[in-house]
Amino acid sequence: MHEKRDSSWFDLGTTEDLSNKPQKNQKRQSLFRHWNRLSRLQRSVVWLVIISCTVSAIYVIPAIYHDLTYIEEMDKLSRKNSRLLHDVDAGSVTRALTDSKALNDLQRKAQEQINDVMKKIRKQRLNKLKQKKLGPQHMQDIIGQIQPPLNKNSSDREKPLLFTGPANNRQKKVILAFEHAWRAYKKYSWGHDELHPISKRPGEWFRLGLTIIDSLDTMYIMGLKEEFAEARKWVATTLNYNQAKEVNLFECTIRVLGGLLSAYHLSKDKMFLDKAKDLGDRLMPAFQSGSDGLVPFSDVNLYTGRAHNPRWGPDSSSSEVTTIQVEFTDLSRETGDPKYENAVRKVTNHVHTLPKNNGLIPIFISADSGRFRSSSTITLGARGDSYYEYLLKQWVQTGQTYDIVKEDYLSAIEGIKKHLLKKSKPNNLVFIGELLSGYAFSPKMDHLVCFLAGTLALGHHNGLGEGSAHLDLAKDLINTCYQMYALMPTHLSPEIVYFNQGNFSKQDLYVKPLDTHNLLRPETVESLFYMYRFTRDKKYQDWGWKIFQAFEQHTKLTDGYSSIKNVKNVRNPNHMDKMESFFLGETLKYLYLLFSDNFNELSLDKWLFNTEGHLLPIHSK
Repeated sequence: MHEKRDSSWFDLGTTEDLSNKPQKNQKRQSLFRHWNRLSRLQRSVVWLVIISCTVSAIYVIPAIYHDLTYIEEMDKLSRKNSRLLHDVDAGSVTRALTDSKALNDLQRKAQEQINDVMKKIRKQRLNKLKQKKLGPQHMQDIIGQIQPPLNKNSSDREKPLLFTGPANNRQKKVILAFEHAWRAYKKYSWGHDELHPISKRPGEWFRLGLTIIDSLDTMYIMGLKEEFAEARKWVATTLNYNQAKEVNLFECTIRVLGGLLSAYHLSKDKMFLDKAKDLGDRLMPAFQSGSDGLVPFSDVNLYTGRAHNPRWGPDSSSSEVTTIQVEFTDLSRETGDPKYENAVRKVTNHVHTLPKNNGLIPIFISADSGRFRSSSTITLGARGDSYYEYLLKQWVQTGQTYDIVKEDYLSAIEGIKKHLLKKSKPNNLVFIGELLSGYAFSPKMDHLVCFLAGTLALGHHNGLGEGSAHLDLAKDLINTCYQMYALMPTHLSPEIVYFNQGNFSKQDLYVKPLDTHNLLRPETVESLFYMYRFTRDKKYQDWGWKIFQAFEQHTKLTDGYSSIKNVKNVRNPNHMDKMESFFLGETLKYLYLLFSDNFNELSLDKWLFNTEGHLLPIHSK
C-alpha cells in the first residue's frame, strides 16, 4: 500500500526522488520520539486543545450556517417590504401626510403585511425543524429568534396621549375652576399635601405632596402644559420617601401610586414609573402581616419598612385591604415584576373564600387572623364601598379573565338587592341602606354610595346583568343621588342622608345636624360621567352643570375652594378651611370629562379609573 501511494505521488510530477523517502520516515520517527518525550501533563494539554477545536467546529459551523440562512430570509423579507411599499398608491401616501387617521391606517396596513410575511417565514422554519426532529426546547429557542419585531411607533401604548382640549364653554369653566384652585395651592401650600384656603397655610397628612400627584393626570387631560411641567419637576426632584412617616396603605396606594402610574401612562415619562416602583417596594412590608399577607397591615413606614395595624383599633377596614389591587396589578404589568400583583391577588383570593352574607361583607377584617369581624356593619358607604367597586374593576382590568371577582361582584349585587335596596316615601326614591351589626336595617345612605350607579353602568357595558337590569338600577340610583343635591338649599349634597320609610313626613329624605357637611366629593359627578358615556342622555350633563355651579357659588373663595359645614344654609354655609386633593384629582376631572362629547377620547373600553379617579389601561384578553 505504501509503495502504490508513493508511486502515484511521484508520477504527479513532484521534484522529490525516491531517495527522499527514508528522510520522511526519519521525520515521522522523530515526531514519535518527540511525542514520547512529552510528559503526561503536556500530552493532556495537547489532547485538550485538539478536542476543544473539534467540538468548536461541530457547533460553530452549523451556527454560522443558521445565521447565514436567517440573514438570507431577512433579506428576502426586506425585498418583500420594498415591494409592499410600491404596492401602496401615491394617493394613499399623500392623504396620510395630511390626515393623521389616514397615516395610522397606512401604518397599520403596512405592519399587518409585514406580520403576515414573518408568519410565513416562521411557519416554514417550523416545518423544517419538525422534519429534522429537533427537541421542543431547541425548536422554541430558534423560532423565538424570528418573532415579528415590535413596532413601537405604531403602538398606542408607547405614545404619549394627545388631548384636544376644551370643546365647549362648560369645559372651559371647569378649567378656570381648576386653575383657580391650583394657583392658591401653589401660592400657599406648594409641595405640601393640602391647602387650608381661609387661613392660607399648608396641611400635611403623608408629606408626599398629595395635591400635586392627585392633579397630574387632571392637568394632562385638560392640556395645562405649564402646570403639568412644574408638577413633573417637583416629583422628579423633590418627592421624598425617605422620611420616618407612617402612611395608610390604602390612601397612599390609590392617591400616590395610582397618580404616578396614571401620569406615566398618559405621558409615557419613565420617571413617573420609576417613582411608582420605588413607592411600591416601600409599601410591600404591609403584606408581612400576622395572617401571612392574606390581609395586609393598614399602615406602613416608608422609611423603616415597619408595618402595623391602625392606631385606632385591632382591625383593618375591609374596603381598604381590597382596594389596592388594580394599582399593584398595573405596577407588575408595567415593570415585569410579578411580586406586586401576586401580593394583592393573594388577598383577593383569600377574601373570596371567606363566608359572606349573600356576597356582602362586614366593614372590618383582621390582619392577624385574616377573618371578618362578623358583628360589624354591612354598608356600601365608608369602609365598605370600594370593595364592591374593585371586584368589577379587577375583572375589567385583566381583560375579563379573573373570574372569581366577577362571581363575587354578581353575588354582591344580588345581595344588595335582597338586603339593602329600598324605596323611600312618598316619591319612591331608590336607595341603598345599611345592616347595623350585620343584620339590623338602617335607611342611612352615605354620599359615598353614589359610586354604585357608575359601577353598575360600567358592569352593564361589559355585559354583566340580565338584559338592562343593572343599567336600570343605575338610572334609579343616580336619580336619587342627584336629588340629594337638588333638595338642598345650596344644591349641594350632605355627607349622609336618611330616607323616609313611613308616613310621618312628606319629605323623602332628611339630614341630621352632624351630617350636613359637604367635602367636595366626586362620587355623584363620577357616576354622571359614566351614565352620560353609556346612555348619551344629555340630562346627566345638565345635572352635572347645576352641581358645578353650586360648587362655584358656595365653596369658591378668594384663594381656592373649601369644604362647607352646612349645605342647608345658603347665607352662611360655614366654610371648613380645607380643600381636599380629590377635588382637583377627581371632582373637577369627572366634571370636565362629563361635559365632553368626544367619546373616543379616553375610551372606557381601553381605560379604567381607579377609585381616586386615576387612569390605568385595560389589558386585552
